[in-house]
Amino acid sequence: MIRVPVPPEMLRWACERAGYDVAHLAERMPQLRAWVRRERQPTLKQLEKLAKVTHTPLGYLLLPEPPEERLPVPDYRTVAGAIRDRPSPDLLDTLYTMKRRQEWLRKSLVDNDAEPLAFVGSARLADDPDAVGQEMRRALGLDLGWAAGVRTWQDAVSELRRSIEQLGVMAVINGVVGNNTHRRLSVQEFRGFALTDPYAPLIFVNGADAKSAQMFTLAHELAHIWLGTEGLSGFESLLPGGTDVEDWCNVAAGEFLAPERELRARWGQVRREASPFQELARTFKVSPVVAARRTFDLKLVDRNTFFDFYKLYVNREHKAGTKSSGGDFYNNQNTRVGEFFGTQVLRAAMEGRIGFKEAYDLTGLRGGTFQKYAKRLGVDLP
Repeated sequence: MIRVPVPPEMLRWACERAGYDVAHLAERMPQLRAWVRRERQPTLKQLEKLAKVTHTPLGYLLLPEPPEERLPVPDYRTVAGAIRDRPSPDLLDTLYTMKRRQEWLRKSLVDNDAEPLAFVGSARLADDPDAVGQEMRRALGLDLGWAAGVRTWQDAVSELRRSIEQLGVMAVINGVVGNNTHRRLSVQEFRGFALTDPYAPLIFVNGADAKSAQMFTLAHELAHIWLGTEGLSGFESLLPGGTDVEDWCNVAAGEFLAPERELRARWGQVRREASPFQELARTFKVSPVVAARRTFDLKLVDRNTFFDFYKLYVNREHKAGTKSSGGDFYNNQNTRVGEFFGTQVLRAAMEGRIGFKEAYDLTGLRGGTFQKYAKRLGVDLP
């Protein structure tokens, strides 16, 4: 039986990297304490299990010292006073999965003579973000009676994501790593990120966040695509700020979701109502939290009014959300994989440009699950 010498510091690092201590993981792997004390060495099979449990690449455990893991994108998280720990395995795995999808889609589109998307990187920090927010609305067709055609703001989140995908932007909303419900993403760590590319731009929204906040994150990351600045976003109370890029994207997102001129006019009609933010939400098909956030931006309400409402609403939404189910698995794939990306992968597999194993790896779906998802997209596989 082949045993593998692994430095104790690497074993401790793998545990800490995954958010555990040695004692906790020793309940699942009793031999771990002996390995840390150098009393025994793990077999290769045991080391593979530890790598899987801690979501650590096996090769890392064979290094003489812990590697320095850096984010593969700029970090625009702007929570005041936050101490940046090492990125979690959940965040890193999500980022690298999305980057792999983007790279594959880019190559596929270029190979098929696709044209680059003119809006990616079309804006500059020197541009008026309000004007860019209006341009984003026009590009998505939100000036053509969009709000009147959507029943609720909850429906509008899904409709907004679909509209973004129709532009050629992959728009993913997921609260777990892939389909692993045991690896829930942390809202405290990040709210979303954008990966820019002229052929295959991608937006990712942390679906573990409150649905009311997801709408704002979608718009915020879309502004990153327009600006051509990829990166990771995280902010408290829908209040990104602290960098020129985040401030700019924040203003553009606000104008995109609720244009200032229209909102000011409507505010004059509803400000004395019992639930003015809910009234704005119904008008603009944004969440009441986004409506409140926008009125605060425009100095129509003070800071205390906004935060009092925000905390009350989010707490109520969180309690309601804990009672809800995970929803239909295959419907979830339209937000986790995306119809645009999923269809491209299916076509490539059908045409023999990629094998089904690669298609499984790209989508995170396998076998019968992959077949059923294909049918949901209207594709009957052989």
